Amino acid sequence: MYAHETICRLSARESGVGAVGHGHGHGVGVADAASASGRLVGRLWAAFAIAAGIMVVEFAVGIATSSLALLSDAAHMLTDVVGVGLAVAAVVAARRARNRPNRTFGLYRAEVLAALANAVLLFGVAGYVVYEAIGRFTDPPAVAGLPVLLAATAGLVANVVSFLLLRDGARESLNVRGAYLEVVADLVGSVGVLVSAVVTLTTGWRWADPIVGVAIGLWVLPRTWSLARRALRILFQHAPERLDVGEMTSRLGAVPGVTEVHDVHVWTLTSGMEVVSAHLTVTNGADQGEVLTQARELLTREYQIEHATLQVECPASQCAQLSW
Repeated sequence: MYAHETICRLSARESGVGAVGHGHGHGVGVADAASASGRLVGRLWAAFAIAAGIMVVEFAVGIATSSLALLSDAAHMLTDVVGVGLAVAAVVAARRARNRPNRTFGLYRAEVLAALANAVLLFGVAGYVVYEAIGRFTDPPAVAGLPVLLAATAGLVANVVSFLLLRDGARESLNVRGAYLEVVADLVGSVGVLVSAVVTLTTGWRWADPIVGVAIGLWVLPRTWSLARRALRILFQHAPERLDVGEMTSRLGAVPGVTEVHDVHVWTLTSGMEVVSAHLTVTNGADQGEVLTQARELLTREYQIEHATLQVECPASQCAQLSW
């Protein structure tokens, strides 16, 4: 360690200044983030099995009855199967990589890539459904209402079960949130298919099916964009939207003994794991341990950031500042 520098990697669960200069303190915070999706693997597998079964039923009935609304719901169910499968694969990959010494952050970004893949799938499916539905408006085919009604009812029940399985995990993991949003889209889609089937059975109105197909496609697009945007922010290592980096830098600069804050970087590694690194220049004679303790408490209390690497520099330090 240089004479005028102290490097501290800290976690909110540390106490005192015992971590100063030792480079420890990440373990608990990383483990918590890594296990956020891991606790939900069983539920993800259950949702996968449910989606796969209903998808086969809806495709078969949709093809047999020429129901675009049911086929669109089955296509969305296909994205559920692929999306939840990717979610499980991401969790398993992250677990296996956790103990690899050359993968210091494991494969936590795998879940973000899976979420982005889910969004791309949803964009493609929604676009296809809208395109196909518009083409059918000129000559809508006759659709058998009863088989569609029964298949849509089964799909609705399955989506409600999957919704309940994934609802809590969607708050913890972007990966699980991707699968959850697909289930929500399918839930709404199943309701729409039920409506079109009832209208077809009671009135024989052929336009109900393509109209519902378009409605399902348009409903899912903005939610898909939101998921893709969040995933891209993480992949591009932007600061979390909830944080004002300028304000946080000023608050760190107001810690007693700190004269300058530079090389501040804030990013999200994966869901529930936000990371900060910064250099703090302090006055001569400042208690570096106390400075680190107060900076740690500030980041934890005000910004809920538990994973940070802070480097304290005295004015006499000749360390070059980074350009990024």
